[in-house]
Amino acid sequence: MTAESKSVARSVALVSVQQLSDPAVTSTISAELLSVYQLLAQWIRSYLMSSHPDLGRSGDVCPFTAQALRLDTIRIAACEAANHDITSIKRTMRYCFEHFASIPCAKSMRHFRTIVVGFPKINDAQGLQALDRVQHELKFYCLLWGLMIGRFHQGSNDPGLWNPDFRPLRSPIPVLAIRELVENDAPFATRHPLLMPAYLCKYPLAGTKRLLAHLVKR
Repeated sequence: MTAESKSVARSVALVSVQQLSDPAVTSTISAELLSVYQLLAQWIRSYLMSSHPDLGRSGDVCPFTAQALRLDTIRIAACEAANHDITSIKRTMRYCFEHFASIPCAKSMRHFRTIVVGFPKINDAQGLQALDRVQHELKFYCLLWGLMIGRFHQGSNDPGLWNPDFRPLRSPIPVLAIRELVENDAPFATRHPLLMPAYLCKYPLAGTKRLLAHLVKR
């Protein structure tokens, strides 16, 4: 772990959803931040792990979250960076990328690893622009390592894949989330051309079939 990561680790705790019921873990987190962790855990359970009438397909909003929760491969963090503090946002996310690879799971289950970082003190347009800038800068790192980084917030207007009138990337507080690029991400690859090389490199045969199947359906 780098000196920067050690510094971030002292202020940002990565906690699994299951650990939020462990007093030995929660006692080390301030009451103010603990409420943020609990809010994000509730959002994961009540939104990502639930169906929605406007989703445009059957199943949960995020089809992987329920299994990830069962495997205990979800980590939650809360970063107290202010609206203008891009440096702290970047340091926190770099620390999370370092930690991502060490989330324990079977090799065949690595695609269920997820980190959800909440930013409770980001509350205006400047702050959301800062998150957008960090997300954009980290996308190239993600493409190199076959990862995805998503930005959620209360007023997100990003359209859904299956229903363009649905707004799937809404959350109670601003969030940056990291996960693996998976085979089922063919629709994302067709929508975001920069993803295509990374997707086909990771899933050359199966990915090509999924891309063609998705394009035929459009």
